[in-house]
Amino acid sequence: MTSSEEKVILVTGGTGLVGKAIETVVNEEKKSGERWVFVSSKDADLTDKQATEALFAKHKPTHVIHLAAMVGGLFRNMKYNLDFLRNNILINDNVLHTSFETGVRKVVSCLSTCIFPDKTTYPIDETMIHNGPPHDSNFGYSYAKRLIDVQNRAYHSQHGCNFTAVIPTNVFGPHDNFNLEDGHVLAGLINRTHQAKSHGSSLQVWGSGKPLRQFIYSLDLARLMPVKFDTSKADGQFKKTASNKKLRSYLPDFKFTPIEKAVQETVDWYTKNYETARK
Repeated sequence: MTSSEEKVILVTGGTGLVGKAIETVVNEEKKSGERWVFVSSKDADLTDKQATEALFAKHKPTHVIHLAAMVGGLFRNMKYNLDFLRNNILINDNVLHTSFETGVRKVVSCLSTCIFPDKTTYPIDETMIHNGPPHDSNFGYSYAKRLIDVQNRAYHSQHGCNFTAVIPTNVFGPHDNFNLEDGHVLAGLINRTHQAKSHGSSLQVWGSGKPLRQFIYSLDLARLMPVKFDTSKADGQFKKTASNKKLRSYLPDFKFTPIEKAVQETVDWYTKNYETARK
């Protein structure tokens, strides 16, 4: 394979939970003819169009996995809905339009199940994204993420771009944000349990315990993402949503990590990396 045929895969948000998981899987399953570039906000401010263009000019990606986003926990989302809306719209528009302008062959963006309507029927799937407003608590973030689905369709309709997205359920794993106020639910629970055990105190869990949630291990999601660049697979909106029927049509034999094993591996990572983990 010549250098001109080499796949250059740019991963925005490459130092976050999913980005680090993809990096782990890529390093385990090295493939010839691929060069992976993992970037973070330290490499470029993706809310700035010129900075985004400079990043693409530097690395010249042929493919993009778009993970970068302004993110936060429930309370931060509730307080700064406008900031989450504006900044994420800027990030997404800059990444997608620069991908179009530079001839990127394929873009896979990572959305979130929070984009689905607050009032809906279950199981939810990709056909139901726009059936009603999302939950009020994080409507800014949700609408910005939901708009990626609209942008993907519009870029394909007008320019024939191969832009698609995955919608994972709640992701957890090594390199998660374990902050009690601003982190993800399972990571926060791990931190809270670790503190209670370390201090010999009782464990207090917030909430009523009634809400039901689905989770996916970051390393499982990471193993699924590169499949999107396999041209032998059919294209389209392949998404891991609360209903995984469409995913199973592509990968009927994919083995998800048992939840107990995945949580234990995350706990082990957090314990080992306690001093440097985000918390």
